[in-house]
Amino acid sequence: MENLLAIMRRLRAPGGCPWDRQQTHSSLRPYLLEEAAEAVDAITAGDVANMVEELGDVLLQVAFHSVIAEEEGSFTYDDVEGAIVEKLIERHPHVFADRQLHTAAEVLANWEKQKEEKRGKQTPCQKVPRSLPALARAYELARKMDLPASKDRALHALQQGDLEEALWEVVKLSASQKKNPEIALREKLSELCSSAP
Repeated sequence: MENLLAIMRRLRAPGGCPWDRQQTHSSLRPYLLEEAAEAVDAITAGDVANMVEELGDVLLQVAFHSVIAEEEGSFTYDDVEGAIVEKLIERHPHVFADRQLHTAAEVLANWEKQKEEKRGKQTPCQKVPRSLPALARAYELARKMDLPASKDRALHALQQGDLEEALWEVVKLSASQKKNPEIALREKLSELCSSAP
């Protein structure tokens, strides 16, 4: 990581790259989203070489933001790494302490409980990132709200031309079946594109 941080510092320094020097946390937002999406694509494809490249691009975003923050005096890469190390140890008391958690479900419930204790009670809308793609965000909201789903309501909304309501009902159906519609649709699109002339 030190090599990557050194390169980013050089790119941001006087005489470095004009484009890199003008970037801010805000201007880099679309690149972080894009690089994360490309990493997901590489993982989905099972393309190991591409995973290495795309995960490197995600890591570049971490380094970029860390160097910008370092220049501003707000935080450093060491702060970022320290925070995630602390969180992982804290959220895994069954590994790093004497808490007994035996199943993945128990671990997940404990993780959520600890998040709530640290951040306070949050509504589902506060828990789910606004920057997620709409379908992914809707799924997470439907899951967290545990809303009733109805094929009839989805069909009725579609027949009435209310596409937004029909999509919302389909997402709730997906949540009730524990099938992420974002991933399901991505897989369908990959299948479609791989068989297209």
